[in-house]
Amino acid sequence: MTPRQRVLAALNHEPPDRVPIDLSGHRSSGIAAIAYRKLRAAMGLPERTIRVYDPVQQLAIVDEDVLQRFGVDTIEMGRGFALEDEHWADWTLPDGSPCQMPAWALPEREEGRWIMRSPSGRILAQMPDGALYFEQCYWPYLEVDDLEKLETALTENMWCQVKSPPGPLIEGAGGLQRLAEGAKRLRERTDRAIIGLFGGNLLETGQFLYRNDGFYMLLAGDPKRAVEFLDRLVALHLQNLEKFLSAVGPYIDIILFGDDLGMQNGPQISPQMYRELFKPRHSLLWHRAKELAPVKVMLHCCGGVRELLDDLIEAGLDAINPVQISCRGMDARGLKADFGDRITFWGGGCDTHKVLPTGTPDEIRRHVQEQIAVLKPGGGFVFQQVHNILADVPPENVLAMYEAAQEAA
Repeated sequence: MTPRQRVLAALNHEPPDRVPIDLSGHRSSGIAAIAYRKLRAAMGLPERTIRVYDPVQQLAIVDEDVLQRFGVDTIEMGRGFALEDEHWADWTLPDGSPCQMPAWALPEREEGRWIMRSPSGRILAQMPDGALYFEQCYWPYLEVDDLEKLETALTENMWCQVKSPPGPLIEGAGGLQRLAEGAKRLRERTDRAIIGLFGGNLLETGQFLYRNDGFYMLLAGDPKRAVEFLDRLVALHLQNLEKFLSAVGPYIDIILFGDDLGMQNGPQISPQMYRELFKPRHSLLWHRAKELAPVKVMLHCCGGVRELLDDLIEAGLDAINPVQISCRGMDARGLKADFGDRITFWGGGCDTHKVLPTGTPDEIRRHVQEQIAVLKPGGGFVFQQVHNILADVPPENVLAMYEAAQEAA
């Protein structure tokens, strides 16, 4: 099978010739730039300029030689953009090593921290000295929520404003045409499954704007206002979805939505609240995506969400990642038995909470082999570690994980 055929077989619950492997196919299956530099050295590969395509999480673009070595079957649509040196600017990683960042998202230095600003000049994000990624530090609806200015509020938020490629390269006149051309060129030069990052977050966008506690209080204390906010947000998402898929629909295989619905001990909200406020809106977005293009719908959703899986599947979800197996209710064996014929588990291949950062290479190999043995049968599984490989993960552990994945697949 080609990589694309392999991934699509898994998504269709057909046994592929081997388990598909994802590394950096989206912004939650990647590797921190600090760890990536060390990994290349451990692999004996030549030094290259490390490019940080996701400034907030400090994630590196993974080069073709690494993708081939690990048998990676996926690629993010963003790799079709920002291909010229002029799109990048020199910067220094928190460990002192050189890198490049998108020129449009270059952080500014203040005493004791790096910062990022909104178009209005407001400080949206900070990375204090000693930290390894940026954190949100402004919430536009924390005190007053002017829903008439929702689009503006979204530009005053770290997660919506600090953009990875294609970023501003597709803004302004001719933007949709440039978006389509870049996606088309990528499709023509790769046989990997292409993942188009869309977002369309609902619960999380509320948290981005109101802050977590503020949005919880809105949902519980003023559900009428919460509904008005969500309806306005969905209207914006639908407009953007129409534009996005009109441009890239023929060239991507998977569209990625996002909404972290879980915590370590279970869902952030009750199943009843999910069914009343979020499920109908997720269903509207996901079914519209499938009407617009021949895509599979994947949701990035961290945490323990076992109680919500039936509803997510009914809403039209094809795949979920990162399958956070260290959370309550997220044991791979139980998930596969109860849901494995109805949803693809895109992840859960290696625990990044405790096993990957602290285990020995032998422990990691055994763990990966056990996870694949559980999740592989009948398709419906794409190998990915649980979320990104963080900066402090030893390179020998990363090598052990992917070598075990290739052997067990």
